[in-house]
Amino acid sequence: MSENGEEKLLAVARHIAKTLGHNNNNMADDILQIFSNFDGRFSKENLSDKVVETDPRTCATLDHSLKNLDRRISLYVSSDNPIWADSADAGAFLDAVDDLIAAVAEWSHLSADKSVATCLVRAEDMLQHAMFRLEDEFRSLMERGGESFDLTQSYRNNDSTENLPFDSEEDEEIDDEARNGEEEDLIPVALPVTDYDIVIDALPSGTINDLHEIAKRMVAGGFGKECSHVYSSCRREFLEESLSRLGLQKLSIEDVHKMPWQDLEDEIERWIKASNVALKILFPSERRLCDRVFFGFSSAADFSFMEVCRGSTVQLLNFADAVAIGSRSPERLFKILDVFETLRDLISEFESLFCDQYSVSLRNEAITIWKRLGESIRGIFMELENLIRRDPAKAAVPNGGLHPITRYVMNYLRAACRSRQTLEQVFEDYGHPLKDYPRVDDRMHSSSSMSVQMDWIMELLESNLEAKSKIYKDPALCYVFLMNNGRYIVQKTIDSELGALLGDDWIKKHTMKIRLYHMQYQRSSWNKVIGFLKVENNGTLQPNGVAKSMKEKLKSFNMGFDDICRVQSLWFVYDEQLREEIRVSIEKILLPAYGNFIARFQSVPELGKNGDKYIKYGTEDIEVRLNDLFQGSGGSTGSQKRS
Repeated sequence: MSENGEEKLLAVARHIAKTLGHNNNNMADDILQIFSNFDGRFSKENLSDKVVETDPRTCATLDHSLKNLDRRISLYVSSDNPIWADSADAGAFLDAVDDLIAAVAEWSHLSADKSVATCLVRAEDMLQHAMFRLEDEFRSLMERGGESFDLTQSYRNNDSTENLPFDSEEDEEIDDEARNGEEEDLIPVALPVTDYDIVIDALPSGTINDLHEIAKRMVAGGFGKECSHVYSSCRREFLEESLSRLGLQKLSIEDVHKMPWQDLEDEIERWIKASNVALKILFPSERRLCDRVFFGFSSAADFSFMEVCRGSTVQLLNFADAVAIGSRSPERLFKILDVFETLRDLISEFESLFCDQYSVSLRNEAITIWKRLGESIRGIFMELENLIRRDPAKAAVPNGGLHPITRYVMNYLRAACRSRQTLEQVFEDYGHPLKDYPRVDDRMHSSSSMSVQMDWIMELLESNLEAKSKIYKDPALCYVFLMNNGRYIVQKTIDSELGALLGDDWIKKHTMKIRLYHMQYQRSSWNKVIGFLKVENNGTLQPNGVAKSMKEKLKSFNMGFDDICRVQSLWFVYDEQLREEIRVSIEKILLPAYGNFIARFQSVPELGKNGDKYIKYGTEDIEVRLNDLFQGSGGSTGSQKRS
């Protein structure tokens, strides 16, 4: 075949490939491959090199089309007036952008041709200017829409305004104060929210539709990220202002750690309120808005949502993290429990909102900080254990009353057990294995981790009290001290959730301990005095000897009884029932023995005539003196009030 004939044949092949594959590059490649297999002269390299040698008339058509588009687009790009102020202008501009995007897409596969490439450079430049103007219009629509649909206005128009976080009357009062110059930058304080079934339409529906149309063109034109950035910057400001209006401050971890505890308690309350509103109202509303603006572009919607919410979410999580890694002083337990429970209850919201590739790290961070809060709670109980261990033994109260460490620990545990369900979860996840607890009996091995923890703290408290009791030189006072504190422990256990945790066997065991202390008190205090009332007459003593012995015994009794009553009237038993039980038990052993002794004493002729001279107390007098015992008339009775 002649060279001219071969050239004609190749031209036909190029024409066929171009015609059939005009709108589909994959089809063109397939056609070239078929030709190449048929004849080596039709190789893909030979044909493709020449396909791009476009007809000059075609380039002229492209050039003409671009000039037309340039006139249409420049008319709006150079305008100082908002395009979306007129719906007809907005429609015309979007049509021109659509045509430009289509032209670029249609001719991009011929970019290897120099003349086409030159036209495409012009087209890309036009497209960039169009996108910049769309970006400006997008921003303006966002800002104008936000001004007309601010948060408080959206809430006030809602049917459930009584349950919303911003109170209109309060806002009006604050506005009045600001106008009067009393407070220029006063931020309204949000009210408690009880109903979170609210969705905020932060932008008018028409604005959302306009934004969607712009976003669709910007994504198609390759400016999706720029569109997302503009969107997120506007909505991010809205969220930050919303959290500010809820009273939440932007605090660093260092700021939180330096904050006085009372101030931190108030900040935690604001954090709880803001977190619930953010995760249950604000973020879901932002998710809904993103999905509407970027409908059909899930990746852009996900990215925009993450960009909008990331800063506010990090602010909320950083505060919780600062609380978690802060001081583990026992008095902080209850507020940290509040933070733990709040974050735990919001995990499902984190999981549903932050589940895409862009925001999943926020969900994971929330779970990590929640677990860190659990570890902090466990650490607080460890610090409570250390506090009990460190409380010095010499700190025993002077009159055998209720020790402050007993009141503190028992009231602390009772209050903690009100959050039993949460603490059960914490100790199951973060508690020590049972083998790590000394003196855990078989009964506790079938109990929950929290039960074991409570039992171990009670063991530490009892050991501490036993060490304190040994400071008393009088053994009887030692047992009064143990009775007082043991009785308080049992009472605080019985009528609380703590009793359900420790069980009936524990309560019975410690009730028996109190009885044992009672018996030991009587033995160490009254047995010797009651021994003076025993009359031993085996017939060896003469009548004068009997009289003399009984006088000495009565004298010794009176001295011993007076001494006990004088001393033990200063001792203190905080519980009236326990005080009465001790008094009655003394009467049961003392009054019969004293009555018998006096009767024997008066039956001796040498004594009976002058009995009043020796008998200092009648039976009623004994009862009166016993009633004065354990009233705590001296010492630190003021601190022994029951609580």
